[in-house]
Amino acid sequence: MSAHAADSPWVQVQDTQDIDQHALAQQGWALHYEQLSPGQFRGRIHQVHLQEVTLLREDTSIALRQRGRLHDSVYGFAMALQDPPDLFFNGQRVPAHAIMCGKGDEVDLTTPPHFTLIAVVVERSLLNPLWERMYQKPLAHWLEKQLVLPTTEIKAQNLRDLQLTVLDQASALAHRQHNPQALRQLRDEILMEWLEALPPKVDTSELPSLERRKKLVDRACELMLGHADEPLSILEVCSRVGTSRRKLNYCFQDVLGTSPVKYLRSLRLNGVRRALRQASPGVTVQDIASHWGFWHMGQFSQDYKQMFNELPSTSLARAQR
Repeated sequence: MSAHAADSPWVQVQDTQDIDQHALAQQGWALHYEQLSPGQFRGRIHQVHLQEVTLLREDTSIALRQRGRLHDSVYGFAMALQDPPDLFFNGQRVPAHAIMCGKGDEVDLTTPPHFTLIAVVVERSLLNPLWERMYQKPLAHWLEKQLVLPTTEIKAQNLRDLQLTVLDQASALAHRQHNPQALRQLRDEILMEWLEALPPKVDTSELPSLERRKKLVDRACELMLGHADEPLSILEVCSRVGTSRRKLNYCFQDVLGTSPVKYLRSLRLNGVRRALRQASPGVTVQDIASHWGFWHMGQFSQDYKQMFNELPSTSLARAQR
C-alpha cells in the first residue's frame, strides 16, 4: 500500500501467506505473530481508514499469538466474527458474544485456527468528545486497560452484520473519494454501534488477579526465550520465576490456553523458521537448529515439517536462492 495523505480515506485488501508479511501488512501498527498450530498460513487483511477511525477484518487459517501495539493515542474494540473456543485477549479467555477493548498501547491476542476478527480502532480525539456527548461524563477510566466485556447475542450479531456491511460500503466510497459526508455517516454509524454494545457497568475487580497471572507467564516466556539454545527445564523456569510447576501450568492454560512446554516448543520452531528464511549463504540447517536448542536432527526435521508443511532444508534453500 502506498503512502497516504494525512488522514485521507484509504482501503487495503491484502492476501498473505506468511505471518511476518501479514503483521507488516497492517501499516502503522507494530505487531509480531507466532504460529501455534500446524499448517500452512493463509491470511487476509481488509482495512478501511476513515477520518480518525480504522475498520478491520482479519482472517487467519492457523492458531496464532499476536503481540505488539497500535498507538498510544487510539482505542480498539474487537470481536470474533463467529464465537470460537480458545480465544484469549490479554490473558483473559473470551466467551461468546464478548467485546475485547482497550487502549492501543498493548495488544496480546491468542487466536484459534480458522479465525476471523472484526475491529474498529478510533483516535482519542474523536472518542473522547463522542463519549462525553453520549454519556455526559468523561471517557471511562477502564478503557485505559485491556478488557473482555460481555454483550448480548442480539447486539453482537447486529454489530457483526453492520461491521461487514460498512466495510464493503466504505471501501466502495473511499475508492471514489468524492463523498466525504457519506463516509462520515458510515463511520459514525459503526462507531455508535460498537459503543452501544458495551455493558452499562464494567467490573474491574478481577483485573489485578488476571494481570498477576499474565505477568508470571510473560516472565516465564522471556526467561525461556533467553535460553533458547539450551532450553531450561520447567523445574528451572519455576525456580527462577518463583512459582510451582502446578501454578505455572495453570497460569499458561489460563492465559494462553496451552502448556509451557508446548508453547516454548512452538516459539523455538518459529525462531528456526525465521532464521532459515533470513540465512546467509553457507549457513546450514544444523547451525540454526542447534542455536535454537534442537540437537536431534531427525526429530527436529519431523517436528518442523509437521508444523510448517515443509522440511527445514526447503525453507533454507528458498532463502538462499
